Amino acid sequence: MPRQVRDELTRRLRRSRRALRKEDVQVVEPPLLRRAVGASALGNCMEWFDFGVYSYLAATIGKVFFPGASPGAQVVSSFATFAAAFVVRPLGGLVFGPLGDRLGRQKVLATTMIMMAIGTFAIGLIPSYATIGIAAPILLLLARMVQGFSTGGEYGGATTFVAEYSPDRRRGFLSSWLDFGTFVGYALGSALVTVLNLALSDDQMLSWGWRIPFLIAGPLGAIGLYMRLKLEESPAFQQQLDEHEKGLAQTSAGSEFKTIVKDHWPALLICMGLVLLYNVTNYMVTGYLPTYQTETLNRSSSSSDVLVLIGMVWIVVLITFLGRFSDHVGRRPVYAVSAAAMILLAIPSFQLIKMHGTWPPILGVLILSTLLACFAAPSAATLPALFPTAVRYAAMGIGFNFAVAAFGGTTPLVTAALVNASGDDLMPAYYLMLAGVIGLITVKFLPESAQVPLNGSQPMVGSEDEQRELLSSAEALYRSTRQKV
Repeated sequence: MPRQVRDELTRRLRRSRRALRKEDVQVVEPPLLRRAVGASALGNCMEWFDFGVYSYLAATIGKVFFPGASPGAQVVSSFATFAAAFVVRPLGGLVFGPLGDRLGRQKVLATTMIMMAIGTFAIGLIPSYATIGIAAPILLLLARMVQGFSTGGEYGGATTFVAEYSPDRRRGFLSSWLDFGTFVGYALGSALVTVLNLALSDDQMLSWGWRIPFLIAGPLGAIGLYMRLKLEESPAFQQQLDEHEKGLAQTSAGSEFKTIVKDHWPALLICMGLVLLYNVTNYMVTGYLPTYQTETLNRSSSSSDVLVLIGMVWIVVLITFLGRFSDHVGRRPVYAVSAAAMILLAIPSFQLIKMHGTWPPILGVLILSTLLACFAAPSAATLPALFPTAVRYAAMGIGFNFAVAAFGGTTPLVTAALVNASGDDLMPAYYLMLAGVIGLITVKFLPESAQVPLNGSQPMVGSEDEQRELLSSAEALYRSTRQKV
């Protein structure tokens, strides 16, 4: 039994003053678990399908909605509209988080799914600037804000939901399927744009081709909504461990926000530090790198798209293996080694990307993609474990969305502006190194949560055999603690 699991069980045994009983350990039914993971991952897939599409079409969207600007200003304006969605994400987290802690995770996740689909579908219907003038970028901004508001409740809710459904020993592996969905969605979106760029002329893409990927979001949203409406509420939400936490779940949203900030601020800071590390890397690779290659390195859009797509496919291959690896070695070692590697390898990676030829740029992208996979794989299991059940959704909404809004979604905009202002095409590498330093400092304060029951939830197991094994180990541990007393 890992030390952190033994310590947590000892704490619970001392508090209850009795050995664990069968009813104290929750056995998760495999069909319910598969459905929960699948429906949650599909939501992430859809969100990042839109993100991949928008990232790859940033230059085209700039021409459609900001035609009077210079090429550089068009890209910055397009990314500014992209970043605007992240400004409202914290607001979405503040609204949906407390609702998820009161009404349940499943209901809120169904709502965020349909809102995301509507926002993405609407972008495909907006007339161009040439047709309706300034109203076009305004409508684009409004659609992006609907997406951002709904996304504020999506990732925090999905990670909470899957973490609360997952057996403790496999939480890293099962939760990593959420980010598997993330990068599958991005890869599908970017692949579709790549195919459209190859199949259509520039004039056709500017006229109508760019709309196709956004319009696909409607049917995807309907499928995702159907799957989420079929879900049952998470076991941890249905049966909270502490009466105190049940009472806390009935407080007002304002009181809950104050309680989270007052009582859980260390966990919030850790959450924000890890989210910064993950999302700066994420949005650098997925959001800025395609535009960096076309606008800064003057490469063709097709070669740039294919290069980043290779990186996304590599992440999809790696991520669930890394999630399982974090269950065995712990979350802290995975984060720490990867953050240190980011500090050392950011500049060499971008120097490789800048080189001519086929293999050096591919190697540079694969290095960054491997580091991104190392940050992504344990995140969905690590972040929810920082908070107790009664405030988990709301706390995730605060910590995750504020960090993404401040540092993640602004990464393409800030990096593009820094490169334009300084003329230094290694600015993205310096930005990643800074994120690595912050991540490394954060890991020093991160409690190890691999295989540990969630705070405020019963121990979760995947079978009755595993339940008996845990009860036997807990019984021996209880006798040991009684003898010491």
